[in-house]
Amino acid sequence: MNNLLDYKFLIPLVLLLGFAPFIPEPHIVEKIRMLMTGTLERPVDIFDLVWHAWPFALLVYRIGKDIRTTAR
Repeated sequence: MNNLLDYKFLIPLVLLLGFAPFIPEPHIVEKIRMLMTGTLERPVDIFDLVWHAWPFALLVYRIGKDIRTTAR
């Protein structure tokens, strides 16, 4: 499990899956915009937001874990 939380794995995952597709705009940007305007209603759009957001969540978890470990 620690290998999956390694930065060498997480950074490319965020860049590739989190921001895919790159053209015309990343899905995560489109879905967050839809969430902010209140148009994120279809289940497929909600799934797409979760699918593109989980790499960011793992990266934030890892950074928080490292900060807590360093602060001790």
